[in-house]
Amino acid sequence: MNRPGIGRYRWTICALLFFATTVNYLDRQVLSLLAPSLSKTFGWSNSDYANITAVFQFGYAISMLFAGRFIDAIGTRRAFIIAVAVWSVGAMLHALAVPLGTALVALGVGLPVSVSGFMVARAVLALGEAGNFPAAIKATAEYFPRSERSFATGIFNSGANVGAILAPLTVPWIAAAWGWQMAFIAIGAVGFLWIALWALYYDAPERQKRLGAAELAYIQQERDPGPAVGATPADGTGPSWFRLLGYRQTWAFAVGKFMTDGVWWFYLFWLPKYLAGQYGMSTTDIALPLAVLYSMTMVGSIGGGWFPSYFLRRGYAAYDGRMRAMLLIAFFPLVVLLAQPLGSISHWLPVLLVGVGASAHQAWSANLFTTVSDMFPKRAVASVVGIGGMAGGLGGVAVSKLGGWIFDAYGARGEPATGYMIMFSLCALAYLAAWSLMKLLVPRHQDVSGL
Repeated sequence: MNRPGIGRYRWTICALLFFATTVNYLDRQVLSLLAPSLSKTFGWSNSDYANITAVFQFGYAISMLFAGRFIDAIGTRRAFIIAVAVWSVGAMLHALAVPLGTALVALGVGLPVSVSGFMVARAVLALGEAGNFPAAIKATAEYFPRSERSFATGIFNSGANVGAILAPLTVPWIAAAWGWQMAFIAIGAVGFLWIALWALYYDAPERQKRLGAAELAYIQQERDPGPAVGATPADGTGPSWFRLLGYRQTWAFAVGKFMTDGVWWFYLFWLPKYLAGQYGMSTTDIALPLAVLYSMTMVGSIGGGWFPSYFLRRGYAAYDGRMRAMLLIAFFPLVVLLAQPLGSISHWLPVLLVGVGASAHQAWSANLFTTVSDMFPKRAVASVVGIGGMAGGLGGVAVSKLGGWIFDAYGARGEPATGYMIMFSLCALAYLAAWSLMKLLVPRHQDVSGL
């Protein structure tokens, strides 16, 4: 999408955000792809694995809250570099999980060596990865007018899908050739390449020498809603959390994240174990089904980002048009209700049905993120995304812990399929429930400056 004579440098920034999000998801998915073999190697139960993934999600949730404030305080450029450096180190630390765990057990930590070691590595990974989406959404608000933000968000958010596609195509191969430790090291090192490119090409639009005057004017033509919330324009800090929590818009975003982020976490962390447990597939066998599934999600991410423009062209306010699009999107995950009943025919049927649900999640997510920049000024965007990200992370913790408990409970009774039916049902219904609560909190578009 480009206007003649305006310039297109903003799309270079979008490409960098896409690359960062791809690396983000590559790093977080290595563990889930190796989980079937690592579970056998270290004797993990489903609850052990749930505890390891829950540490990432809980750490991600808490870090998201502070990441937003951190990014608003020091700026997008520096904060993003720090975030990617931390998560890249965390990704590589997984290779040292056993020595880390041995040291912790020696200090009196009452957990198995491997579990405690992977928990530490996941915590460091979560600390850094929490910065990706607040920084990316803030950069999008800085470089794109409102009319293009959901489309740009959909593009960079599709990096999650590309990362999820590349991971099963590369991680099992690296692990088979050089061992599971090298899979974490090699994938984690990619983040440092991104840091070099970001440092070279990114600066605030007003200081960006590669950005033409016409494009800068186009970016700034649609003013943000009013002055910064809870702070004077001269104040270098972002708006306070307590001030932001006084707005229904903040709660609507947080509720949407809490109720739906856990679905994506479930697909990301548990599908490899589902395919291995239900269909006896090896780590290398699951590469193609997962690659196909996550290829489908790219359609949802980019198409979902474009979809609200249909309503915006017809005169709807940004939030109102987005909510109409999100309601239609929320019906698509209902097909996941059929995944387990039809799974007895072929493993490809649940893969494709969950692929539709995961694609709908990405379409939903692209729009949900953009509701923040629709209604909040740029200086508040990262903080609000951080609050919502914390809520989404806590939702992910709840889903992981619930899944681990359900799978162990029904597995002990010889009914593992029932456990997956329960979890797939929760995933299918989450979006309509979330949309209803968001609409109840914020019935129609209202800028925070008007409150």
